[in-house]
Amino acid sequence: MIKQIFFSVVMLYSITTVAQDKEVKRLKDESNKTIKKEPEQKEGWTKGGVFNLNLSQGASRNWAAGAEKFSFSINALANTFAYYKRYKNVWDNTLNVQYGIVNATSIGTRKNDDRFDLLSRYGYQLGDTAKSKWYLSALVNLRTQMTTGYNYTVDPKQKNSAFFAPAYLLVSPGILYKPNATFDVFLSPVTSRWVIVNEANKDIRRLFNFTDTTKMAINEIGAFLTANLKKDLAKNISLASRLDLFSNYKNNPQNIDVFWTNTLGFKVNKFIGISYNFDLIYDHDTKNVETGGLLGTQLKSLMGIGFTANF
Repeated sequence: MIKQIFFSVVMLYSITTVAQDKEVKRLKDESNKTIKKEPEQKEGWTKGGVFNLNLSQGASRNWAAGAEKFSFSINALANTFAYYKRYKNVWDNTLNVQYGIVNATSIGTRKNDDRFDLLSRYGYQLGDTAKSKWYLSALVNLRTQMTTGYNYTVDPKQKNSAFFAPAYLLVSPGILYKPNATFDVFLSPVTSRWVIVNEANKDIRRLFNFTDTTKMAINEIGAFLTANLKKDLAKNISLASRLDLFSNYKNNPQNIDVFWTNTLGFKVNKFIGISYNFDLIYDHDTKNVETGGLLGTQLKSLMGIGFTANF
C-alpha cells in the first residue's frame, strides 16, 4: 500500500512538473513576444521637439459662494532636441523654454512660470561599439530665467530676480552610461559651477548666498550627477524626466542641491493635448525672500489642456 501511494505521488509530481515546465515555456514565449527592446540611437542627426500652449479663463458676478471676478492665464512650453551620432561619437543637445502669466482681478498680472535651460553633452564610446554602453563624456549646462520676478508679500512689490539673476552655468567632465536612446546617467567627480547674479542690487545677491556682494558670480567645485528619461508610457502618453544632483565640496557637501523636472503629456488628438509639469528644487544656499532664512524645498506644478504640436 505504501509503495502504491509512493508511486502515485511520484507520478503525480512528474506529471505536474512536466505540465508546469510547458506552462512556464509558454508564458516565457508569450512574454518575449510582448517585450519591446528599447530603441537605439541612429546614425546622423535626430531632431525634434514639442510645443504646448495652454489657455484658461474664468469670470463671475455676484457669486454668493465667492469667486474671482475675472481670471486669465496663458502658459507656453517648448522642448527641443538635436542628437548626433557617428561611429563612437555622440552629441546630445536639448533646449527647454517655459513661460506663463496669470491675470486676476484681486492680484493683477504675475508670471507663474519662467525657465530657460540649455544643455549640450558630448560622449566618446569606450570599448566595442556594438556592446559598450559607457562613454567618456563632458557637458555644459546653462539654466536661468527670462524676465523679472517680484516678492508680492510686501507693498510695494520688491524685485528679487531677473534675467541672469540668478543663472547657473555648469561645466562637467565625466562618465556617461547610455544603454539606449531613452535613458542615460552622467556622473562627474569634479564639476565647476558658477552661480551668476547679473544684478546690481546687493539684496538680491544675498538671497543666493553671496558673501561678497561686490561680485557678480561665485564659483563652486563639486560632484555632479544627472539622469534623463524620455519614454512613451503608452500610445498617447509620454514622460520626460531629468534629475540633477550637485554636492559643493567647498561648502556643506552633505547638503546636496537637487533639480528635478518632469513633463507628462497626454495626446488627445493631433492638435489637442494635456500636459502636467512638476518641478522640485532644493538649494541649501538660497534664502527665503520673506524671512531671509533657509528656503527649503521648492515645488511647482502646472497642468493644462491646449494646443500641442510635435515637430
